[in-house]
Amino acid sequence: MNKTTLARTLACLFRSGLLSCGLVLAAGLLAFAFAAENDTLEVFLETNPLETNALETKAPEAEVFKAQSLGLPAKETDTPYVAFGQWLPALLTQFNQLPEVQAQLTRQQQAELAIQAADRAVYNPELGLNYQNADTDSYSLGLSQTLDWGDKRGVATKRAELEAQILFADIGLERNQMLAERLLALAEQAQSRKALTFAEQQLRFTKAQLGIAKQRLAAGDLSNVELHLMQLELATNTADYALAEQAALVADGKVIELLGDNNLAFSEFIKEIHVFVTQAKQAPAPEPELSTSKSALPALTSAYQQVLLARVNAMQVKADTSADPTISLGAEKEGTDNKLGVGISIPLQVRNNYSELQAVADKGIAIAEQGYLARERVLTAKQKHVLYALPRLLERYQDWRELVQVSGAKAAKSLSQQWQAGDVSTSEYLQSRRQLAASYLVGLNLETAIYQSWLTWMGESGQLMPFLNGTAEQISQAPSHMPNAAARTVNQ
Repeated sequence: MNKTTLARTLACLFRSGLLSCGLVLAAGLLAFAFAAENDTLEVFLETNPLETNALETKAPEAEVFKAQSLGLPAKETDTPYVAFGQWLPALLTQFNQLPEVQAQLTRQQQAELAIQAADRAVYNPELGLNYQNADTDSYSLGLSQTLDWGDKRGVATKRAELEAQILFADIGLERNQMLAERLLALAEQAQSRKALTFAEQQLRFTKAQLGIAKQRLAAGDLSNVELHLMQLELATNTADYALAEQAALVADGKVIELLGDNNLAFSEFIKEIHVFVTQAKQAPAPEPELSTSKSALPALTSAYQQVLLARVNAMQVKADTSADPTISLGAEKEGTDNKLGVGISIPLQVRNNYSELQAVADKGIAIAEQGYLARERVLTAKQKHVLYALPRLLERYQDWRELVQVSGAKAAKSLSQQWQAGDVSTSEYLQSRRQLAASYLVGLNLETAIYQSWLTWMGESGQLMPFLNGTAEQISQAPSHMPNAAARTVNQ
């Protein structure tokens, strides 16, 4: 571009009020490379000698311009890190009010009542009355009581307690999975909203570019083919915005379906995931054994209780097939004679001693133990895979963030300057912009993959609720800012 053409173009821009478009052109690529989430973003306001006296940008005005270029209010350009302790309690309150959770609480109360019902006497006394009309009338009164010689009551109580513990463990695992599903839905909603904001900014920026391209065409600095390329880019961005809006609506619908509201307080927590993974990798791996030590995963609690229940089943078979004696006391009057009798009866297990039933119950113990070990093996393998994959995803995410913040900013600034100077063709310019846009979307996909992998594992292993309950108070006292720019975007 020669100096005369450049002067005519700048003068035309100044006279037509499109000077702000020139500023947007100089800063737009950098803004879109971070799409409303990079607090270190700097908006480069490029001015030419002809524009120096026409416009002097003050610091507050620059902040407003920076905020507007990001599509956010000026006060939200640097969103503070929001810890678990600030947004999680409200989410858990909403979560605990769900009908599914209330049904779980009712099931827990039902199990507690079952324990009380089991801890009752097995046999009630029997009262017998008899009258015989004959030459000499006779009357008799009898009272009998069967003794719980095989301790059926104690075994039934142990069984009810174990069944209740299994139910509590299953409900806890269900609750972990339900909360993980809802947190993942909120994370996907946040990602879809960032993608929508990015697509909207791309669309607005391309519209401004198209206006500038028309001015350059009038000044003879741009060909009709290049103008058509800009128009095609605008059409592509319009389609991308429509698809991003559709994806955001789907994400909102999923959150409404799971939580009843799509405007819940939520903040991303990549930092917390990194801390958890670091601690989990440093912890020693437990040896496979039949125990419920502190190192065992909460998801194994139910399987371990199943082993104990199988042992109680063997005890119950023995108690149910035991010979419980019955003691009876009777009084009889026949004519003028009074009689008093005491009796005892004991079942004789001669034809059937129930040894086969006992053997079946003993085999059930072995089956339950093997089931526990199989469950432990599967969860241990999944844990190893997660601890192998998540650190690599976090490393790739860190690499992406550093490249976008440093290299992406420099590339965007240089590209914008070269395109304005005519050193880069429009086709190359648009291709480079698409590469910057693709790099941002790759980062969103990385974030989603991290959340999906971590939340799925935490819900399946039953560690989510203990982790949240144990760290929410500590995290609430963490510093108010963190270096992870992508993890600071708050879903208002």
